[in-house]
Amino acid sequence: MSDQKNRVAIVGASGYTGSDLIRLALRHPNITITALTAATHAGKEVDQVFPHLSGMNLPTLITNDDVDWDNIDTVFCGLPHATSQQVINKLPKHLKIIDMSADFRLRDQKTYESTYGNPHTALALQKEAVYGLSEHYRKEIATARLVACPGCYPTATLLLLLPLVKQGLIDPSDLIIDAKSGVTGAGRAPKQNTLFSEAGEGMGPYAVAQHRHAPEIEQELSIAAGTDITVNFTPHLIPMSRGELVTCYAKLSSNQNAASCRTLLHSHYAQDPFVNVSPDGVYPQTQFVRGSNRVMVNAYDDRIAGRVILIAALDNLVKGSSGQALQNFNIMSGYRETTALDQIALFP
Repeated sequence: MSDQKNRVAIVGASGYTGSDLIRLALRHPNITITALTAATHAGKEVDQVFPHLSGMNLPTLITNDDVDWDNIDTVFCGLPHATSQQVINKLPKHLKIIDMSADFRLRDQKTYESTYGNPHTALALQKEAVYGLSEHYRKEIATARLVACPGCYPTATLLLLLPLVKQGLIDPSDLIIDAKSGVTGAGRAPKQNTLFSEAGEGMGPYAVAQHRHAPEIEQELSIAAGTDITVNFTPHLIPMSRGELVTCYAKLSSNQNAASCRTLLHSHYAQDPFVNVSPDGVYPQTQFVRGSNRVMVNAYDDRIAGRVILIAALDNLVKGSSGQALQNFNIMSGYRETTALDQIALFP
């Protein structure tokens, strides 16, 4: 492992993912946070935007145009889709880039355009990008220049389902995915549905049958299955800041059951520090992973014969975004994969 300091810029540092990435990166012995950008907050000190980061000797927030890119080694990009591709396309080629937006996740141009409603303007980079699901694309990530971090829902769903689909334990043509996320998943910009009086003391679905993460999930499951897969995916907003719970209902292949699914998950992730099968008698819950880069998974027999209930929990801001981005940075840079990501979950 190299001990050389890596000069890092965080582009779009004033959002929730940006602040969590700063929090994590400050503990990384091989990172020097050299530049922080934020268009609407340029000129401010970080503690004016995020008081919890006061006293950390962080650089002043600036615009992207004011960054000295010759003084940067790696860029974390936390900008919205469409904006991200435009900014990344103009960056110098010597930079390694870890993108947390949706712009480089989808491999097919037409799928991207139909899903996000705008044409892709950096197609050469889209072809170059490696999908950043750390546990399943580690080898490709290690040699990549541009890594596209998965969305939070796809991270939980794919870590839960991919091993089972690849090994043929479940039927990928019959998948129902019920997903629930805290309100930080909607970003920091004010929106009516995330106001306390709107989101508190209740929960409800959104983007029913049209959520943008569904094609991403289908893309990776289709590769694993070797055939086109369509999933039934419904997300819900729950009245808490961070956390995500995904429950999948699947048809088992012949002679399989929840126990065989658990056994496979155990063996598949035995060497992966951040994916854990929950202890016997314990259901995965968001409070068991809050603030950590861990994903908790498990499988349970359904009351309907021949079906299984699969559950995953993660922190949408950590393993679902900034933590996975830092994990990919470690893989790309040759650092120990768990560096600065060994936080134990905050409980209660």
